[in-house]
Amino acid sequence: MSKKLRNHEEVVIEQLRNPEIAKAYLDVALEEYEQDGDLAFFLEALRNVAQARSGITHLAETTGLNRPNLYRVLSPEGNPELRTISLILHNLGYRLSVQPIQPSPGN
Repeated sequence: MSKKLRNHEEVVIEQLRNPEIAKAYLDVALEEYEQDGDLAFFLEALRNVAQARSGITHLAETTGLNRPNLYRVLSPEGNPELRTISLILHNLGYRLSVQPIQPSPGN
């Protein structure tokens, strides 16, 4: 009996169909951006969630952004405006929020 092997990306996309897993994934990506300024990692996470949900084409239709522009915005070289990120998140069922920074122990 042979098993079909799946690549890492297929497994990630499958897991990101779960809204709670997708939220945790985006939270971690945003925390990483906050720590090291690596916007490309956050944009990749956002792109992965979009692909898992309904695909980039559907997201382009619901946001009113054209598909090539959306791919460009979510590419590692993308530099989207805050309103574009907010629009994408909203159409994926999420929103940006502000939270207080927890002081480090000893501060």
